[in-house]
Amino acid sequence: MFKSKARITAIGSYVPEKRLTNKDLEKMVETNDEWIVKRTGIKERRIAHEEEFTSDIGYKAVKDLMERYDKSVEDVDMIIVCTFTPDFNTPSVASLVQAKLGIKNTGAIDLNAACAGFTYGLHVANGLVTSGLNKKILVIGADTLSKLMDYEDRATCILFGDGGGAVLVEYDEKQPSFLSSHLYSEGEGGKHLYSTNLSTRINGEDLNDSGNLVQNGREVYKWAVTTVPKGMQTVMKNAEYQLNDVDWFVPHSANLRMIESICERSGFPIERTLYSLEGYGNTSSATIPLSLEIGIKEGKLRGGEKVLLYGFGGGLAQAGLLIDWTL
Repeated sequence: MFKSKARITAIGSYVPEKRLTNKDLEKMVETNDEWIVKRTGIKERRIAHEEEFTSDIGYKAVKDLMERYDKSVEDVDMIIVCTFTPDFNTPSVASLVQAKLGIKNTGAIDLNAACAGFTYGLHVANGLVTSGLNKKILVIGADTLSKLMDYEDRATCILFGDGGGAVLVEYDEKQPSFLSSHLYSEGEGGKHLYSTNLSTRINGEDLNDSGNLVQNGREVYKWAVTTVPKGMQTVMKNAEYQLNDVDWFVPHSANLRMIESICERSGFPIERTLYSLEGYGNTSSATIPLSLEIGIKEGKLRGGEKVLLYGFGGGLAQAGLLIDWTL
């Protein structure tokens, strides 16, 4: 069994002040609060202002981490920002965050696994720290999805919001956080969730070249509820634990109906599941750290518990991690 030497030592988050409620959306597109809540569980989402970008959100999430846990980041030797809404094609969001924080000697990379980004980022950080290549890594999940929204597409615009979360991963061979992982991708389904860039075709098929986020919700739903429960079992098998050993399940907060279906198919109780979609919507790579924050603030998530994190989305990619929660 893989022996981790990496520990999550702090967490922080940030969401923009502006709220976009279901009632607000009723004035923008043909929909209503009852319809949205019934189908998604979402009541409102946060929206970045015009001059607020992913690097700003990531930076503010790290500042929150530093203040709450009295942590210094000047000796961080790698920054990983998980996002698919970067401020620029280049420089990376991670480099922009590095500059905002004033860290002098650190690597900086962006990682794009869309809604699975945060769990992929943690997996990479665990590998780097455990191998000895790095000692202290910031993993940030942040997205400004509102900037990719077509607010005339009622099937998609009701789902997404903006936000960010950050964790610090440090070397600790005595009390590591990471127990096992499972990564999976099904790129054949990439056409079901995309935003065009230099190319406007996937596997020879023409795409909607609006530059906005385009989603075939039905196909993504079918893929997630079929594959994620199997992936959850694989994570547990790799750790030599059973699913009933898990104290909290923290899936990507895409849609409450989807989470309910995943829980039903896997046999995991929805009452032991943390999600952030009700107040924030689908914030892509930020949903899992925001869900952890809610668990902490509501007094649910405690040190010594086993937590199953599971991200899934664009790619179509997914990543699950079983961790010992030590905060």
